[in-house]
Amino acid sequence: MQLSADIMYQASFDKNPDFEGVFWMGVKTTGIFCRPTCTARKPKPENVEFFQSAKDAILKGYRPCKVCKPLENPNETPDYIQKILEELREDSSLKFTDVGLVERGVEPANVRRWFQKNHGLTFQAFQRMFRLNTAFKKIQQGENIMETAYESGFESLSGFNESFKSIFGVSPKNSKTQRIIDLKRIETPIGTMYAAAVEEGICMLEFTDRKMLENEFTDLAKSLNATIVQGENPHFQTLEKELSEYFEGNRTEFTVPLSPVGTDFQKSVWNVLLKIPYGETWTYRKQSEVLGDAKKVRAVANANGMNKISILIPCHRVIGSNGTLTGYGGGIWRKQKLLELEKAILF
Repeated sequence: MQLSADIMYQASFDKNPDFEGVFWMGVKTTGIFCRPTCTARKPKPENVEFFQSAKDAILKGYRPCKVCKPLENPNETPDYIQKILEELREDSSLKFTDVGLVERGVEPANVRRWFQKNHGLTFQAFQRMFRLNTAFKKIQQGENIMETAYESGFESLSGFNESFKSIFGVSPKNSKTQRIIDLKRIETPIGTMYAAAVEEGICMLEFTDRKMLENEFTDLAKSLNATIVQGENPHFQTLEKELSEYFEGNRTEFTVPLSPVGTDFQKSVWNVLLKIPYGETWTYRKQSEVLGDAKKVRAVANANGMNKISILIPCHRVIGSNGTLTGYGGGIWRKQKLLELEKAILF
């Protein structure tokens, strides 16, 4: 499916985020190319041309716009943030101050804005939560509560208990029976994702900019009667390795264990999704037929939309009956990129 120039121009005029990564627009009068959501003043239709990649625009002689920065992934975690997160994972008692950030050559305001945007927390609140997450897991593993409190950087046991209960809703002593869902940020070529896992396997893999993400976290925790904690899980290592191989074009099937959370009907629909071969696309009707009831097209589509394990349970391989790319929680552009990667469609 090739988008018309009119559709792309209108998407650019509307600054429609659904077309991020689908096309880039070159402005003939300035020699600059932009992403669809660029806030710069839009030129006349006759003064633009469209490209399917930033590389194509550069080869045509266009320069990247300084306003929308089309060569950057808008949802990618900056290197300096990744470094901070890695250091916190290695030692959760670390405390990054504004002075310390400046000494690293990092602007504290940029760090604050990133954490507020991506986690809904100040950087200081995130560090505190990260220390408590680590403490939660240590206590679950049988470590002494008092020692854990001081190792986590708290100066008093009472302060630790109060902070712990405000985050998890239970005291450190009563948390030993609470189930844990491990959570980790994972970088991919088409955006940052959240991976969540329990002992049985991966229970969530979603893009961090998905609109319903908070609802999914709430539903996941409620369904499993568990607390979501940032931390490592044995399944994450396999997941990251296999995702890397998939995006390099060297993997067509995943072996990492899955533990999807949903109704029996939803799980039956997701099991059908797992039957769609790499490099193929099915319609919702075909999916419902394989399920055993061709009349349940709408119900199947709704269940696909409730899938919390993107890519691994490949709802991106389902398209409309007329061959169009229908809705996808991670954005239509990502659906297109995944199908292009799998050579299921050519654009």
